Amino acid sequence: MSDWSLVGTLDDIPRLGSRIVRTSQGDIAVFRAADDHIFALMDRCPHKGGPLSQGIVHGHSVTCPLHGWVIDGKSGEAQAPDVGCAPRFPVRMDADGRIFLNLASLIVKAA
Repeated sequence: MSDWSLVGTLDDIPRLGSRIVRTSQGDIAVFRAADDHIFALMDRCPHKGGPLSQGIVHGHSVTCPLHGWVIDGKSGEAQAPDVGCAPRFPVRMDADGRIFLNLASLIVKAA
């Protein structure tokens, strides 16, 4: 559990919304889907660096507010026809609704 950091609770994030976690690696956006699924991405669109935390959450994806790129929350990949990948972080929630990020495990998939 030492690599996992408590970043808040499920109630801290509105449904279809996000919360920013500031780290030395950069801002991380933690998202909450309508079904309470959570996912965490670097708060930077792979297209032109738009703030994903200000995007529209739908399903388990987020749409960048600048140019409409749709980023999958599970893979971090932009959906076709766009190509790119937002770094993601492992995230988990315990039975009490506390959200933890594994900041030591940045996941970057080559585009």
